[in-house]
Amino acid sequence: MNAEDYSVYAWDGEGANVANCEGECLNDWTPVLAPAVTAGSGEWTVVKHPLGINQWAFRGKPLYTYNRDTRSRSFAGADVPGWNNVYTQRAITPPADFTVHDAHFGGQVLADAKGKTIYLYSCRDDSAAQLACDHPDTSQEYRLAICGSGDPELCRKTFPYVLAKPDAKSASPLWSVMAINPNTGRRADPGEKDTLHVWAYRDRPVYTYAGDLEPGDTHGDAFGEFYGRRNGYNAFVLRDIFRNNAFRR
Repeated sequence: MNAEDYSVYAWDGEGANVANCEGECLNDWTPVLAPAVTAGSGEWTVVKHPLGINQWAFRGKPLYTYNRDTRSRSFAGADVPGWNNVYTQRAITPPADFTVHDAHFGGQVLADAKGKTIYLYSCRDDSAAQLACDHPDTSQEYRLAICGSGDPELCRKTFPYVLAKPDAKSASPLWSVMAINPNTGRRADPGEKDTLHVWAYRDRPVYTYAGDLEPGDTHGDAFGEFYGRRNGYNAFVLRDIFRNNAFRR
């Protein structure tokens, strides 16, 4: 995705670090602009487009957005012959008992030990400052409204926490075990009874979705307001299906 959450694509008709989408091609495709002063890094390079602008390339393939994508997170451009989505992979190490599965939309998702897709909850409140409300030390009213109409029990059934052993560890500092009060959704106080020990990513609990029946299901993705981006749930995506000369979907 680019900064506006629109899908990024590459064209089979271009060679390594060579951009030649011009003329009528630009009616449907827009180069992903690179800063004039950047030189790229690692797998990311900068190519000079025939328009005279700097354009990002990934693994040698110049990147574009599709002008006919009418909303963010659309993959419609991949239906155009010769054009393919570009996927990258987050550099994280999940807990040892987590699994990875091919998702039905293409790419891969992180899942629990039983193959249930993992979901992250994100939230911004209604105040003028648009403060984050997805941390368990903040109010849980927004999340409870989305997943259970304010009912904590229904919320736990719809989006169950991913349970963890209290002493479980992860090789990545991004993952931790957190004690949660199941009735409030907030972090439990030390010694509090009936707490749940759950996996958390960046200090935010992670969840599965009751509507997912098979590994690779992501029926809970974009569950909430504005495709789950403002207040809701999104699948934990791990995707690296990029090949240098072709793509798989």
